[in-house]
Amino acid sequence: MIPSGLPPNFHTPTLPHSQPGEPVVRTLGLTRVYCSGAREVKALRGVDLTIPVGRFVAVRGRSGSGKTTLLNCIGGLDRPTGGEVYLEGQPLSSLSEAELTSLRRERLGFVFQSFALMPTFSAYENVALPLRIQGLGRVERRERTLRALAVVGLRRWADHRPYEMSGGQQQRVVIARALVTRPRLILADEPTGELDSETGRRIMALLQRIVEREHVTLVMATHDPLVLEYASLIYELEDGRIEHVVDR
Repeated sequence: MIPSGLPPNFHTPTLPHSQPGEPVVRTLGLTRVYCSGAREVKALRGVDLTIPVGRFVAVRGRSGSGKTTLLNCIGGLDRPTGGEVYLEGQPLSSLSEAELTSLRRERLGFVFQSFALMPTFSAYENVALPLRIQGLGRVERRERTLRALAVVGLRRWADHRPYEMSGGQQQRVVIARALVTRPRLILADEPTGELDSETGRRIMALLQRIVEREHVTLVMATHDPLVLEYASLIYELEDGRIEHVVDR
């Protein structure tokens, strides 16, 4: 069951590079070309977009339209061939691989279609893992992990392992893991792709609630038409280009 409210004191900190009115993400002329033998595959063809703070943003398109490539470039998982990605005004091209790794750990949250949970870890241990990597102390780690599980309605499932949970519950564990580092931006790649329509609807409603109440910014790549009911800014991507924008 999705919780009706979020725990108190669950706040995301202001990041050192942010400026008043600065969008969370801005891309300018973004291109990405892959080489497949002697053939070039143009995954992105000059993408310009702006992601304001505190919005539920959807990037929609068919398989092969460039959605995942775009998210990977925004998240620093892939380097664009041309153009630039700015994260709160900071050009990602200026960062080393070590700095990009630090950025992903401390400033971004990721939610993927495949849950990518450690099967032998409990829900608590899976959510706490990013904090252990950051080296946080046990007391703060426990407080933040339990709070993140409460946000997604799974605190009483903290000791359960993934195989003891439904697909929807596992995806909520993934969302809690993305939230536990208190990022300003969450990138979600087809987060409902492995779920039935009703469970997918519940997950989107949960994400919308988190965006609205915590002012977290969410960028979701999806082909799921349900996202039209929840996202407030929608970019339609086709063959690596933004073809249509809906801002409401």
